[in-house]
Amino acid sequence: MRLLPFEYAVRNLGRSPRRLAASVLGSALVVLLILAGGAFVMGMSRSLSPHTSRDNVMLLGAGSEESVERSEIMAGVDGLATGAISGLRSRLGAAYVSPECHMAVVMKPDRDSGQELAANIRGVTPSAFLVHSQVQIVEGRAPELGRDEIMVGALAAARLGVSQTRLTVGQQLWFDNRNWKIVGRFEAPGTVMAAEIWMPLEDLKIATRRTTISTVIVTLGDGEFADVSAFAKQRLDLELVAQRESDYYAKLMNFYGPIRILVWVTAGLIALGGLFGGLNTMYAAFASRVRELGTLQTLGYSRPAIVLSLVQESVLATTVGAIIAIVLGLLFLDGAAVRISMGAFGLTVDAAVVTIALLSGIALGVLGALPPAWRCLRMEIPQALRAQ
Repeated sequence: MRLLPFEYAVRNLGRSPRRLAASVLGSALVVLLILAGGAFVMGMSRSLSPHTSRDNVMLLGAGSEESVERSEIMAGVDGLATGAISGLRSRLGAAYVSPECHMAVVMKPDRDSGQELAANIRGVTPSAFLVHSQVQIVEGRAPELGRDEIMVGALAAARLGVSQTRLTVGQQLWFDNRNWKIVGRFEAPGTVMAAEIWMPLEDLKIATRRTTISTVIVTLGDGEFADVSAFAKQRLDLELVAQRESDYYAKLMNFYGPIRILVWVTAGLIALGGLFGGLNTMYAAFASRVRELGTLQTLGYSRPAIVLSLVQESVLATTVGAIIAIVLGLLFLDGAAVRISMGAFGLTVDAAVVTIALLSGIALGVLGALPPAWRCLRMEIPQALRAQ
């Protein structure tokens, strides 16, 4: 089959600058929306994925395996677990055992403010930094017990719905009828911890009039999950259940599965609408070139060769739009915080999302060109040459 030169498709793009601009901008908009949907799903999946090793095991209250916020266990379980479970990881004599209290509370910017801020607070001890190795203090220091101090995550501002400057080190938040000073900021990329506020465990218990804790997280060394599970089952008086931390977050990700599906369906419907819009543009563009297409056939070019050239022309335009959308996504969407009920997470524009966006642009070009090209080429050559 004799093919038209590739340069022919490239030169045709410049014949109608308005049509070219419409094709590029239209495909850029559609691909940008698809990219945003992919970044949303990827960011949520990463934040809820098993972001820790399978060596972390949670001891939760029986019946609260699906929500650590509802879990309540007796204070002091961490000491019992340290003494009874063999094979726990340790460093310089410090066991990787972290008693924690997870709560959703309401804070205020200051005493007289009427604005209420929904915050996810985690009460911790210094051993939490051993168990959660992803947490890195990037500014300031960890809060100290009894000094009304807190530490905020990198996405805590998005969770609270305030600006980042409002949560800088030295600022204060009103909680339990007193101000709590921000003394540190931490990062925990790809985890739900990045949207939390951390404070000393005993301070949180006193502020919330709570005597129990939510969970004890242990990190296995030479031991196995069965050792932790056996401890929970033997101590019936404690009403405990053992669960791998990775399994806990996997269940959370399944819970948010319908939201991810809804995002993809929405992105697909948007792409379908963009495709129909592109079909209208291509029909109008190719209809004005019927005589040109007939002339090409008289010169010996087959209809499949002409269709291929028209597809090349369309794909070039939509691919340029896709590249523009990808650049915009990397500049403005990657890392942008999204607030959800359980906290917040950052949009993720990674290689997989970029690939999906680029393939979407190419698909728009192919699918948008084939139907109008075939319709125009169905005319007999004499009829096409007489077309106005």
